[in-house]
Order: sequence, then structure tokens, then C-alpha cells
Amino acid sequence: MKKPYLKKFTEIEDITVFIVDGEYIRGNINEEFTNYGQHYKFPFIPENEFWIDDAGEVGEERYYIDSMLIIHRLLEEGISHDEAVKKADMIERRERAKSEIMKKIIKIKDKEKLIKKIHKKLLYDYKEIKVFLVNGELVRDIFFLDFTEGGHDKVYSFIPENEIWLEETISSRERKFILLHEIHERNLMIKGLSYDDAHKSASKIEFHCRKYPEELDEKINKEIKL
Repeated sequence: MKKPYLKKFTEIEDITVFIVDGEYIRGNINEEFTNYGQHYKFPFIPENEFWIDDAGEVGEERYYIDSMLIIHRLLEEGISHDEAVKKADMIERRERAKSEIMKKIIKIKDKEKLIKKIHKKLLYDYKEIKVFLVNGELVRDIFFLDFTEGGHDKVYSFIPENEIWLEETISSRERKFILLHEIHERNLMIKGLSYDDAHKSASKIEFHCRKYPEELDEKINKEIKL
């Protein structure tokens, strides 16, 4: 197999599910690729293939596959994309609620205790912002299904004030690219830009630094005013 393919995960009828090198895809094909994807969202993925990033949490593959299957089949039936996604999300939430991890977490009512479970490591403690590595599966289970790679308090109300979260499964090589994206996006939103405009700008600077990684530290330092 050639990049971005790493291994075949399974086959479901006429669909082949591959584990792929998400870091390679984000650096060379499309920086918006996250935990998984299929052709309807990412045209570079062949029609009868599902791709799952190898950096994801082990065990979540079943949720991703089920979600992609539901969307794939509903679109073939002529259901609108928005309705297909809503249906897939509803079923995924129901399935995640049955997991062993959720049976334990659901008993915790205090948000601060939940956040402590999600926090895995304080990665950076800057003057005005803390950057944590977090358990992405728990974030998706408890708060938001589409949380991927990273996020910050100006987009997600469940993230404590002045925090940026990065998924702990992201490779150490890739973390700073995601960090740059989140800091840049957050700074622009503080200045009053909409999320969409801030996200576009953040994606642009992230992709630039993936092509020119020698500029990465300088741009991060500029964003955090070091």
C-alpha cells in the first residue's frame, strides 16, 4: 500500500474500510480531514472506501463505521445530507451511551470532576492560556460528537475559560500544527471575527506551516506573544 493507506481494517458488503495516515493527509491533501471520512465529504476518498485516521482512540472505529454507513445508505436513498447526518448522530449518541466508560462517567454530576477525567496532561501553561492534552473519546461521549483534534473556550462552552484542548492521541509531531490553528482561531474570535472566518484563516496558516514547518515555532510565539 502507498500513502495514505496504512492497513485494511474490514470489509462491509462493497465498502472497504482503511486505517489511514491522517497526518499525511492533513499535510499533503486536505488539512480539514479529521477522525474519519468518506467520499461524500472528501472527494479524494474513493466512493467505496471509508477512511479512519490511525491517530484516533482505539475502540471508536465502530462508531465511525456505523455513522458513515448510515449516511452512505441514506444518501443513496435520496435523503438530504443534513437529514442523513442528523440520523447518524442520533444513533451514534445512543450507541455511545451504552459503552462501559459511559456507565461509569454518567454517575459523575459535577462538571469540574468530569473535566478532571477529560484532562490528561497540562502540555503548556502560557501567561493567558493553558493547553491540555485530553481524552477525545470522553469529549465526544459527553459533550460533542464532532470534537476532533482540538478546540478552545471561544467555540465550545464546555471547555473552561482560557483553555485549549488537544487530543492526546495526536502525534507529538503534529500537535504544534493543531495548536497554532487553535490559538490563531481563538485570537481572531476574541477580536470579533465569526467562527467561520476565523476557522478559514486558521486553516490557511496551519496548512502553510505544514508546508514550511521551519516557521511553526515563530508563528506560535507570535500568537501567544512570547
